Amino acid sequence: MSEDYILITERLGLREWKEKDAPPFIQMNLDLEVMHYFPRLLTPKESLELIERIKAHFKKYTYGLYAVDHMASGRFIGFIGLAEISFEADFTPAMEIGWRLAVDFWNKGYATEGAKAVMKLAFEQKKLEKLVSITAKLNKPSIRVMEKIGLKAAGEFNHPKLDPLDPLNRHVLYQLGREEYFLLLSKQK
Repeated sequence: MSEDYILITERLGLREWKEKDAPPFIQMNLDLEVMHYFPRLLTPKESLELIERIKAHFKKYTYGLYAVDHMASGRFIGFIGLAEISFEADFTPAMEIGWRLAVDFWNKGYATEGAKAVMKLAFEQKKLEKLVSITAKLNKPSIRVMEKIGLKAAGEFNHPKLDPLDPLNRHVLYQLGREEYFLLLSKQK
């Protein structure tokens, strides 16, 4: 493939977004399973607006939520990357590591594989001091990924953008500092 990959893992290619990513991304955000732990599905217009916000983040920071290709099939499968938290909390400002993948690519280790590569980029190349990850307390699959990549539980909070009665309101916060990251690496050798 002749894509301009920023990161390449064993099975994935991570890159900036292209026009061709819009249709499959719109479909992902209309999938009830993909959006199960989000307040609602995104309209096609909202998905396109999200892509524009992701592109603006890249312009501001030189990194962001990378479009992810499955190398063997060449398919766009979602995003994995970094995004500035867009609300105020006791842990903000903060850069979040996150992911959203098409259902066909769940439970195969892709989110973990891509997130590890993004974490390496964040701490080793971009020299970030800390990464956080948040999700609804009910979202056990994402929490498992957070733990697999070495993030540590750091508390719970009510999401300020969600209705207090929404079952998704209660969120978990996981985080990892730069020094902890290098300590983890040294233990893995």
